[in-house]
Amino acid sequence: MSHYAKIEDGVVTNVIVAEQDFIDTQEGTWVQTSYNTRGGVHTLGGTPLRKNYAGIEHTYDATRDAFYAPQPYPSWVLNEDSGNWEAPTAYPNDGKLYSWNEVTTSWDEVEKRAES
Repeated sequence: MSHYAKIEDGVVTNVIVAEQDFIDTQEGTWVQTSYNTRGGVHTLGGTPLRKNYAGIEHTYDATRDAFYAPQPYPSWVLNEDSGNWEAPTAYPNDGKLYSWNEVTTSWDEVEKRAES
């Protein structure tokens, strides 16, 4: 059995596990997706399929033959290799927590709450 995504106007509306014979009897457009593909890499060392596992409301781009999530912020750009959205500034690698600030297009440090 494999995972298949139903595509309507370029958007994933359903994801199911089925045999190809069943998919062949269904109306509409169904595209196979791999649960083990993330960021253009197959997590078990196999051949990646369509950049990412399809999720509801994800885009299927037939030209790129790729699934990708909705754009999280207007300033983020799609990485063509991974099929993931990337901030215009890399996430700081200093062990602290940050959240994206779209107004300043930068990462703001998140203050830790005091434990009670």
